[in-house]
Parts: sequence; C-alpha cells; structure tokens
Amino acid sequence: MEYDAFIGGIEPGGLRNKNEIRILLCYLVNSIGAPLSREDVLSIMQENGFANYFEVTDALAELTANGSLAADGDPPVYHAVSQTKLIAGQLDKVLPLSVREKAIAAAVNLLAKARREQENKVTIQQTSKGYNVHCHISGGDLELMNISLYVPDEHQAKLVRKAFHKSPETVYQVLLALLTENPDLAKKAFEQHILRYIRLLNSLHS
Repeated sequence: MEYDAFIGGIEPGGLRNKNEIRILLCYLVNSIGAPLSREDVLSIMQENGFANYFEVTDALAELTANGSLAADGDPPVYHAVSQTKLIAGQLDKVLPLSVREKAIAAAVNLLAKARREQENKVTIQQTSKGYNVHCHISGGDLELMNISLYVPDEHQAKLVRKAFHKSPETVYQVLLALLTENPDLAKKAFEQHILRYIRLLNSLHS
C-alpha cells in the first residue's frame, strides 16, 4: 500500500495512508451515533497515535467538503450521514487488526464519555471576578449533587470541567464521605480511582 501521509507524532503501527485515515475517522463518527466535536476527534486520534495531527485535520476538511461527513458550528461538530456509514464499513477490509482493535476501544470510550457528560452536566458561568463552574450529578431522574466552584480564569474552569467528567462518581463518593465523616467510604473511593488509572496505564503500554 502506498504511504502518502506524514508520520510525525504517530505511534508504531499508526496510519500512514490518507485513505486509511479517512476510513477511521468515518468509523469513529459513525460508531458514536451522536454528534462528535472536533476536539474529541483530534483528541482520540492523537491519544492513540493513530495519525499525524495535520493529516487528521486535512482528512476532516476533505470528508466534509465531499459530503462524507456533515459538520455544523465553529468549531465544528461532526455528524454521520449515509456516506459515512459506507466508508466506515471498509474498516475490517482496509485497516490493520491492531488499529481496528484500538479504534473499537476508542469508540467505546467515547460512548462512555458522551454518556457521562449527558448524565453529569457542567456549566461554566463568567462573573466580574472570574468563573463559576456548576457541576451536577444525576441518578436517572434524580439530581444527586449540585455544587459550584469558583476559579479565577477560563482555563482553570475548563480543567475542572474536564476532570469532573472523567470521574464524577469519585467526586460524589469523596464529598459524601467527607460530609458524613465516613473515612472508609473515602478510602474506597480513592482506591477505585487509583485502580482505574492503573488499568488505563496498563492499556496504554499493552
């Protein structure tokens, strides 16, 4: 197969063919079944070392220009269309097994992330002195927690939002443990949090 893509920043076994990159992008957007932000697309491609950053941005531009992906807003949010599904169907035939497995895992993680963000919302409100970050944890139709945190700038506000969405259940358990003076619950929450990071590190090195 012709290698026609830049390889800077990609992991061993990453994609070096423009067509492969387009197929993988369509697979990711199609598999989520919901709009996918440009930030999420770039993040998942970079974190997994799938493809060079500039190749990904070029591929996204080409796919939206030819109607293989739909995009709305600025920065854009991508939607699957009928052509997206057709291109995504080539995943098993074209991409290496190692890339397919990582792509499927990435899609599952994106689905989990989307669900966490849907169920546990974070809003950022600018004030005259900085920003208030409002974090909500939902248990179905019941709001389990609603807290607000002041931070001085937008960068910190976005960091808080990102960290909260990574593990809202840990935030809830730790706060509940502190407010009920339950050290065993706090210990359990921290142990579970550490175990998740260990599993993540192991998966990155496997």
